[in-house]
Amino acid sequence: MAILKIKNLHVAVDGKEILKGVNVEISEGETVALLGPNGHGKSTLLNVIMGHPRYQITEGSIYLDDVDITNYSTDERAKAGLFLALQTPPEVPGVINSDFLRAAVNSRRENHLSTYKFYKLLDSAIKEVKMPFDLATRSLNEGFSGGEKKRNEILQLILLEPKIAMLDEIDSGLDVDAMQIVADVIRKEKEKGRGFLVISHYARLFDLIQPTRAIVMINGRIVLDGGIDLIKRIDQHGYEFIKTELGINIEKEEPNMNSVSIGSCAVREVTKK
Repeated sequence: MAILKIKNLHVAVDGKEILKGVNVEISEGETVALLGPNGHGKSTLLNVIMGHPRYQITEGSIYLDDVDITNYSTDERAKAGLFLALQTPPEVPGVINSDFLRAAVNSRRENHLSTYKFYKLLDSAIKEVKMPFDLATRSLNEGFSGGEKKRNEILQLILLEPKIAMLDEIDSGLDVDAMQIVADVIRKEKEKGRGFLVISHYARLFDLIQPTRAIVMINGRIVLDGGIDLIKRIDQHGYEFIKTELGINIEKEEPNMNSVSIGSCAVREVTKK
């Protein structure tokens, strides 16, 4: 069973420390919800795990299957079994989506798939995310709607079959039907043994994917690691209890932390709609 281990991770950007000693483990078959107000390091953590060159690790280590991958390049981490669905997938003019996907799939295989076998696999995955097949013949994400870009990220997840998948607000830009499709894929992939670390602004997504655990990041640290009841509590009451019960001063506070729920937004009002 693959296990992603983050040990005492300290990370700086342009000389400013963002992550201040993060410790967390994620195993295959787990779906872990990553919660916390905006600006407290959630997206930074995912980018660092994936090897984004902008972030400098000043202390600590990242392990996958007991192998230290702290100094691995991004492509080496991907080949080892990590995957990151981006919050804002970039457009890449001139790179055909299907060519990109085939290259990505074959980069992880000793025996490359033939054109026929790849397109058969691609057709099945596209049907699973209910995307028009013609999107595969266009430039990567160019002219795609926000929802189409996010479905294209999930399409990559299906094709690449990672051990641990990290999803950074995969549900933003999705309508209700598309969110249900994405949630169905996440649940199916979890049943195959895939591990997930998921950031979301919407309690609705967590209701659909049913995480096994929830962790809360405040001030660049994991301050709580517990059951899914944390999601409901934060959604209903915000993060104020972090201050009152744990005695942690929340930096970069919103005007009223009692009204700030998951992802630093008024989730209750959104989900009511």
